[in-house]
Amino acid sequence: MKEYYKINEISKLYGVGTDSLRYYEKLGILKPHRDKNGYRLYSLKDMYKLNMIRDLRSLDFSMQQIKEYLDEQSLFNTLSTLRQEISLVHSRMDELKNKERLLRKRISSLTQAMQKETGVFKIIALPQRLCVRINEHITRDEEMDFVMKKLHRIHEEKIKDFGNQTVGASFAMEKLSRGESNVYDSVFFVLDAHIGAYDFELPEGDYLSCFYRGSYEQNGWRVQEALSWIQKQGLRALGSPFELYAIDNRDTGLESEFLTEIQIRVSSPQEGA
Repeated sequence: MKEYYKINEISKLYGVGTDSLRYYEKLGILKPHRDKNGYRLYSLKDMYKLNMIRDLRSLDFSMQQIKEYLDEQSLFNTLSTLRQEISLVHSRMDELKNKERLLRKRISSLTQAMQKETGVFKIIALPQRLCVRINEHITRDEEMDFVMKKLHRIHEEKIKDFGNQTVGASFAMEKLSRGESNVYDSVFFVLDAHIGAYDFELPEGDYLSCFYRGSYEQNGWRVQEALSWIQKQGLRALGSPFELYAIDNRDTGLESEFLTEIQIRVSSPQEGA
């Protein structure tokens, strides 16, 4: 076995770029020798250090932490570093378990959404829902995507899991009443109960709920149909209609697979009688 290896050999062996090797040298972590032609020669001791760098970097140790450890390597420091590694591994395991939980939650919600019955009007009782909102006049799907991202950016500290985030939009009712579809005046996120400040609330109460699949261009007549159904049931609409997106372009590129819920708060049957 050779005692010294050139920079290209080390780069190939460890899958480390030559620029990174030079950077480690600049930090004083690696100290290659030079041959008579000035080429860097790395010893077996340098290889051991590269193994340590790779292992500790995979656990997000900073280069400064790695340098301090290698500069002051002792049994005490090794035990201390190993304990830090265990702590970081446990933290990673917790992160992965949380990631798995969120993925399973998304799988469950999408699976349920795929089985939803559409075109059926139901009255459902819902709890109070706290929301954050951004007011924008929206007439195109591309604008909707942009406004959603804008709202997420404002509240990204609260909303870490956008995939499972309940997203809704309020219709521009003046345009809708004139027969225009897919026109909105705001986008909102329904927050988890434990998340702090909010912009408005969807009150606790009875809501008409109706799902439809496909293009948002149909929401104009869908809303009018829902309002007509409410009237026929002897109920009153207590608020403006809005949409919630159960399956959208976060989940599929096929418009035919979109699943959207229209909700309208209504008087209870007793209040409507």
